[in-house]
Amino acid sequence: MAIVAVTDQSLQQAADIIKKGGLVAIPTETVYGLGCNALDTVAVQSVFTAKGRPAINPLIVHVSAIADAHKIAHLSPLAQEIATHFWPGPLTMVLLRRENSGISDLCTAGLDTIAIRFPEHDVARKIIQMAGVPVAAPSANASGSISPTSPRHVHDSLGDKVDMILAGGACKAGLESTVVDVTTDVPVILRYGVVTKEIIQGTLGVDVLDGVANDQNADIKSSIKSPGQLLKHYAPTIPLRMNAIDVDADEALLAFGGTKFMGIKTGGAVSAFPEDQIKNLSESADLEEAAKNLFSYMRDLDNEKFKGIAVMNVPNEGVGMAINDRLFRASKGSNKP
Repeated sequence: MAIVAVTDQSLQQAADIIKKGGLVAIPTETVYGLGCNALDTVAVQSVFTAKGRPAINPLIVHVSAIADAHKIAHLSPLAQEIATHFWPGPLTMVLLRRENSGISDLCTAGLDTIAIRFPEHDVARKIIQMAGVPVAAPSANASGSISPTSPRHVHDSLGDKVDMILAGGACKAGLESTVVDVTTDVPVILRYGVVTKEIIQGTLGVDVLDGVANDQNADIKSSIKSPGQLLKHYAPTIPLRMNAIDVDADEALLAFGGTKFMGIKTGGAVSAFPEDQIKNLSESADLEEAAKNLFSYMRDLDNEKFKGIAVMNVPNEGVGMAINDRLFRASKGSNKP
């Protein structure tokens, strides 16, 4: 499948493909999404098939206006406040689904809840508007593998399983959206993202619960409400180990901050590594820069000539919690020797 530049013509073509039941890889501010008509069960099934995605893992439905979210879900006063402050943007809300929403049951994995996002990226919003339908769009990659942050990543992962890949450049955030369950009086974070618990609490002046830690203890939950809750996810093809204090000579290194005191187990410093064996998420230890680079650099190091990827410690605070969550799930899903 060719990668297509964004033009008025290609935008209209993409919208037409979605309306007719096809699949389009769409750039967003988080990662590239595999978009389809959320009202068309056959189209939604083709997303699951293309990705090899488990049917228990629901999809996020994307809209181009807050008013469109009201048509398919019940927004409480709290949900409306969250939408006012954080939409459009990299935040998804899990809401109670309207019975007459028309959304395919496959999108919600048969649940009475639905995950909805109003993306900030201009291209994504234009396609949704032009298609005139809500768009279901999980990450545009094979299920469980490293998420795509460029059109080339999509092509390498899915190839001709996609009808069109729109090239909208590299993704600004580089991590999937924060997911917040707003079906009760107290919001609960189900997936970490660049919109952190502290940001939400500070903006709204309400308590926010953390629902992520518990689902790191089980492979499959009995009731998965959101994408990103499976234990094995975001994985490279070679083993990944976190919080490395040194590195084997035949491992690749995913660094964070200074590497002056990072040594090779057999002797020497990692400065001796060739360029393709080390990637630094952020030499200045900037967590937002690290988040943006995470999936791209993981892909760069995912090479069979290395026995694995060693990852330096990333502070587990703010956006670092989202980075560590992705790395933790990647470490559980990568192939073991």
